[in-house]
Amino acid sequence: MKSLATISLVLFALVFTSCDETKRVIDVAGNVQLSGDYTVTNVEGTSMTSNKPTITFAALSGRVSGNAGCNNYFGDYTTNVNTITFGELAATKKMCGKNAMQVEDLFLETMNKVGGYRIQDNVLTLYSKSDQSVLITATKDKEEN
Repeated sequence: MKSLATISLVLFALVFTSCDETKRVIDVAGNVQLSGDYTVTNVEGTSMTSNKPTITFAALSGRVSGNAGCNNYFGDYTTNVNTITFGELAATKKMCGKNAMQVEDLFLETMNKVGGYRIQDNVLTLYSKSDQSVLITATKDKEEN
């Protein structure tokens, strides 16, 4: 009876250890896939026609940066399967025209609402953490060789 309990315990531990390891592999693969430069095309239903924000994900450092329409911003991010969490984003403080500042305000406010992501056909979609609605779409920039 003791050996059966021991075997069951070992099998139980192996299953949960392998599941945890699988999750880590999925997280790393997702983070590497996310890595790169993106140009934002839509924020909360508003098409970005000028002063398009950009997003750059650096997988190895867990850093996000870019241009919000006027100012540069930067901060940390973490992923977990298909969820993404941004740390406090900091930005430079120069003044631009009214339209650029409106784009920037909308973009930075929206980034604080993000909780999920998906990448398909070089399109990044960022979803709301509250109701999974689409908040931001961006296209991945072509990598230079």
